[in-house]
Amino acid sequence: MFLRCTQRIKDGKLHRYWSVVENRRSANRKVVQRQVLYLGEINDSQKAAWVRSIEVLETGSDQWHQVALFPEDREAPELAQEVVHVRLDQVRIQQARQWGGCWLACELWRQLQLDQFWQTRLPPSREGTDWLAILKTLVSYRLLDPGSEWRLHREWYWHSAMGELLGQGGEGLALQSLYRCLDKLLVHKQGVFGFLTERWRDLFQAGYEVLLYDLTSTYFEGAPPGAGKRRHGYSRDKRPDCVQVVIALVVTPEGFPIGYEVMAGNTSDKTTLKGFLQKIEKQYGKVQRTWVMDRGVPSEENLREMRTAEVPVWYLVGTPRGRLSKFEKEFLPQPWQQVKDAVEVKLLPREGELYILARSQGRQQKERAMRQRRLKRLWQRLHELQRQKLSRDQLLLKLGAAKAEAGNAYRLVEVRVPTAKDADTAETFPFTFALRKDKLRAVRRQEGHYLLRSNLSAEDPAVLWQRYIQLTEIEAAFRNLKSELALRPIFHQTDARIEAHIFVAFLAYCLYVTLQQRLRALAPGLTSRAVIEKMSAIQMVDVCLPTTDGRLLTLPRYTQPEPDQQMVLHQLHLALPPQPPPRITQIESDPAPGGLLM
Repeated sequence: MFLRCTQRIKDGKLHRYWSVVENRRSANRKVVQRQVLYLGEINDSQKAAWVRSIEVLETGSDQWHQVALFPEDREAPELAQEVVHVRLDQVRIQQARQWGGCWLACELWRQLQLDQFWQTRLPPSREGTDWLAILKTLVSYRLLDPGSEWRLHREWYWHSAMGELLGQGGEGLALQSLYRCLDKLLVHKQGVFGFLTERWRDLFQAGYEVLLYDLTSTYFEGAPPGAGKRRHGYSRDKRPDCVQVVIALVVTPEGFPIGYEVMAGNTSDKTTLKGFLQKIEKQYGKVQRTWVMDRGVPSEENLREMRTAEVPVWYLVGTPRGRLSKFEKEFLPQPWQQVKDAVEVKLLPREGELYILARSQGRQQKERAMRQRRLKRLWQRLHELQRQKLSRDQLLLKLGAAKAEAGNAYRLVEVRVPTAKDADTAETFPFTFALRKDKLRAVRRQEGHYLLRSNLSAEDPAVLWQRYIQLTEIEAAFRNLKSELALRPIFHQTDARIEAHIFVAFLAYCLYVTLQQRLRALAPGLTSRAVIEKMSAIQMVDVCLPTTDGRLLTLPRYTQPEPDQQMVLHQLHLALPPQPPPRITQIESDPAPGGLLM
């Protein structure tokens, strides 16, 4: 970046306009200049405009006062304000830092009115530590550019405008203050989600009659501990070598989280539902809600208790495909009902429940393509192994690797390997394989089909199918937590810090999903991450104007939004705040000439 002066003669007077510009290479490889920040005019012809716009805070004083700026080569007129002559040959730009994303995070925080909740719960310490500002910084950091607390302390905070937006000035963040802030959060977890449910109801008319429930895991780096929640278990992250914790989450169909729980890493999914039902009823009251879950979460005992409870708990749950084979003959005479384009269902009432067999053409094409791709790869691999000269042990190892890669497609092929008895009489072991056509026909019949069960026997099947499809929202929540907000891996060593880390990630996700809901209504073509990246491109710089009397006038200015950023702001009905006020300080010696320091 550099300063550019544009001169214009108007009414016989010379006017000089100043801008911050940068060079960019266009598609045809030509270098063009782009205006980043417009500073305006500094000369006597714009006396009134500059007197209105320049209010400075003098070093050592708490009072603002107005000054008039003029180049050092111009004689200033008689003015009531202080006249400051600027050395234009020594004007420089310094300390570029990220501003737009930080401002957006603070704006989302303001829309959720989280200050109202946290101010009484996180008051400043007697030493002056502003815990609320630290929490805002932790959450914004997790939303914008997630990483460790060490990186936040050492790098990110200094390259962002977070301190200025929170009124912290140029003060740094002590690493221990970040950790101590984490230690203060967990006691308020239940309260903040209760507050947010009411806020989302006010902002988006969110309903909580249908709840989606599922579990995931997140892993740790490092040696497994001797105690605590970090345990080896079924890893959904494909990291069985690492210890993990299990996270149970409840969200609405719009994706708003209303509660979560951190459990030991070896917790079985089927053991979690009963306790979570009681937790939600205790916090939000006993009302008739519909719980939507994937197969494997509820046990038969859980479902029976939900059906026979004093206030029945409605549920809609996926069912393993093994049960589909059990009911296949009973479903055959039932007619198909159209619930959506390319989606049909069959209904089977049975023992107080309703079984829904759904058939989706889109899902059938997807499953068939996946099966054909894996089967083709397996078939080619078996032909390759047939041409190789392998001992029996080598052959078995390579077949095991092929089986792991092929997954369920391996069941469609019958592989005949010579017995161990032949090992003493042959150096190599040719094998044969053939396609199991009966298995293939059965798989083809079930592709695109899935079985649901519910105690909502009188409900419209189209509504039931639509509710079950909404489970993709909770899958998206887990995906965003792990990828966009970098929930994993976790490096903390105590259970309290581990849960506080996850809590901060969920607070960041609350900002993320609030932005996502606004985009659905106002700009459906954009994602939350795309908006965050666009806004993060708005930088803040300090334009430093040395004066002839040994002072330094600093103008903090955020850069001019690009057209696409202006479009995002317009669509979301957001307006950028006024530019920060200038400040004037005393310097011991004149800055070195050069015009640009970046």
